[in-house]
Amino acid sequence: MCDKHASLHESCATGSRRRRVWELSSTSHCPLVGVALPLGALRKLVERVTGGRLLHDDYDIHVGAVSECALRNPLSEALQKELERRYAGDIARFRAAKSTEEVAALWAKAVAAGNVPGAFWAGLTHPRCTADLEQRMCRDIHMVQHQAGACVRADMDKYNALLLDNARLMRELARAQGRCQLLQQEKAEMAERHEQQLMQARAATIAKDTDIYQLRHALESLKAEVPELEERKRLANRLAQMEEREAALRSQLAALKAAASRPAVEPPEAPPPASETPVEAVEIPIRLVNRSVLCVGGRSGSVPVYRNVVERVGAQFAHHDGGLEDSAGQLDASLAAADLVICQTGCISHHAYWRVKDHCKRTGKRCIFIDNPSVSSLVRGLQEAATPV
Repeated sequence: MCDKHASLHESCATGSRRRRVWELSSTSHCPLVGVALPLGALRKLVERVTGGRLLHDDYDIHVGAVSECALRNPLSEALQKELERRYAGDIARFRAAKSTEEVAALWAKAVAAGNVPGAFWAGLTHPRCTADLEQRMCRDIHMVQHQAGACVRADMDKYNALLLDNARLMRELARAQGRCQLLQQEKAEMAERHEQQLMQARAATIAKDTDIYQLRHALESLKAEVPELEERKRLANRLAQMEEREAALRSQLAALKAAASRPAVEPPEAPPPASETPVEAVEIPIRLVNRSVLCVGGRSGSVPVYRNVVERVGAQFAHHDGGLEDSAGQLDASLAAADLVICQTGCISHHAYWRVKDHCKRTGKRCIFIDNPSVSSLVRGLQEAATPV
């Protein structure tokens, strides 16, 4: 070390003034500029001082800055201000050291922690930094730079490996994205087909609902055009029964007239109609004069026979088919007008059966239930009805 720097060390060791960058030994300028100032910040600083954009490379700028630090000049003063600003925290931390040993301890702690740029500047410029400590710090920073270079090489190897791994992952990602796009396209097409099918189903449902509404409206219109349709059907059925009975009576009358025109010949016994049971063979030793008898149920073809039997005992005959063809509303009126009800349970709807039973129970009207729709069963029912309760 030259005498100038040795005398500066001795004066600083006894005083409190920190050294400037141009007051340091020349051996410390290179590691100081290289470690304490990043290349980008150094380039901007030099361009600001020189007032122009530098076309030199980073090495030339580093060498020029190191040479300028030997003297006090605008560049060295700018470097001094920048280092003081950048590492103000480290300077304040080293200010607490009152001896060379304490400065050395702070420097060793900073090296162990890997925080050397600010500690290097604060330690070199500390008033208690001796020439031996400066040399030791320069050796330490030299080894730190070697270790940093080794770490950089290791990091570069890791970085290159990561680049290869990243490229592989990017290729796999691209393939996965392609598969996802294909699946999304298929799902979109499937969703579109389902949407079309749903729209078609909705349209078909609307069309069916429209047809149902139109048919119901047409049915209501027809019912309105033909009022009392059910009553007309019932009357038409009753008329057919009466016409059938009239035809049978006309046939009997014609046979009787033919027999009367031939008195000398014994008239043969007229056979009963095929649909009727011979009433003469059934003995009816009862009389129900002026009683209204309602027969509910039974076969429609036997209604004339039922009527003949009831009228032979002096009663008035009324009939309801039990809800098969006659309207259910007509049943209530027939029940109200009857004195006696004979319900043929084998030929009647469940609804009519319960209505007959409920009406007779509420009104106390006599009701005879028979299972067999034959004439003999009807006669037994009439006999039971003539028996006092």
